[in-house]
Amino acid sequence: MIKVSVLYPHTDGARFDMRYYEEQHIPLVERLVGGALLAVEIDQGTSGAAPGSAPIYVAAVHLYFDSVESFQQHFGPHGSEIRADIRNYTDIRPVIQIAEVRRAAKR
Repeated sequence: MIKVSVLYPHTDGARFDMRYYEEQHIPLVERLVGGALLAVEIDQGTSGAAPGSAPIYVAAVHLYFDSVESFQQHFGPHGSEIRADIRNYTDIRPVIQIAEVRRAAKR
């Protein structure tokens, strides 16, 4: 399994509309990518490690797929439409990382 993380670095004065992100953007991604998307996690940064410090990232989303190939096959054809929606919720340029999930948390 792989995880595609899209991270939005905290920048003073930057705009990020979490409501739009949760209610419009992520459902758009889910609809376009379909069943290849195994799970989605959305994080909203609240602080850094030091008390009262700003978060490193104001938001992040983690998208889970079976493989890089599955991600590329299902996300790729819709990448332009998904990227075009970014301006509707933020002016932050996201950082993207793809990682192999080595161990999932147990409940």
